Amino acid sequence: MSETPYIFDVTTASFEQLVIENSFHKPVLVDFWAEWCAPCKALMPLLAKIAEGYQGELLLAKVNCDIEQDIVARFGIRSLPTVVLFKDGQPVDGFAGAQPESAIRTLLAPHVQEPAPPQADLLDSAHAQYAAGQIGAAEQLLKQLLSEDNGNAAALILYARCLAERGTLDEAQAVLDAVKGDEHQAELAGARAQLTFLRQAVDLPEAAELKSRLAQNADDDEAAYQLAIHQLARQQHEAALDGLLRLFMRNRGYADDLPRKTLVQVFDLLGNQHPLVITYRRRLYQALY
Repeated sequence: MSETPYIFDVTTASFEQLVIENSFHKPVLVDFWAEWCAPCKALMPLLAKIAEGYQGELLLAKVNCDIEQDIVARFGIRSLPTVVLFKDGQPVDGFAGAQPESAIRTLLAPHVQEPAPPQADLLDSAHAQYAAGQIGAAEQLLKQLLSEDNGNAAALILYARCLAERGTLDEAQAVLDAVKGDEHQAELAGARAQLTFLRQAVDLPEAAELKSRLAQNADDDEAAYQLAIHQLARQQHEAALDGLLRLFMRNRGYADDLPRKTLVQVFDLLGNQHPLVITYRRRLYQALY
């Protein structure tokens, strides 16, 4: 008998309740096996793994055919292993002989609801979608996660970033203001920095105009700084970091040390382990000392 509640042995006496009645609530996969059947022994762990993966959406019943001859006769089992899927009181699909995992999952797919992925998996997937520029897809995953845990700080921060990317800056700010606790301070600082750059870029001259000014005068500090803000708002981080560092090296006193302060904001935005942060933090340190 398995310790997992989704996997159990059935007998002639319990078959009606454990298989037929249960199948009106959840699909039940019935594994007909015998001690002398080597393929049966090979298939059992695979079926158990699949059943456990469905987290209760699929039940696995095991029938020892050497003992439960009445069940064998009832369903006309002629070879082992035989696996039959029951749903709504009736057998709906099945197979005979050992099968690969992919084939078994294909058989189950039309009948069994996939379990919801763990929250950590949802968050990882959302981060991957965000990094790939799939903002809408990331938002959908985050909404699902937050519907189950509306206080998840990491999810709230990433959701705010998605909103900011779409230009809904006030809503993004409200989401960030709802983040509680100190566990994700670095990520929170980064998201706030992103929001700041996006707000600043709204009121600046167009990037093309700023580039034209710099083409005419490479020492136009205001144009250089404002172009860096535009680049940050568009996530052109390397170009922005390079421009800010060159501006700092050319004019350290510009706007009360604003280039250096902005560089630090970008470091917060990207995170300490980002390759650009490692490179430009070192270059800033060298410029300072």
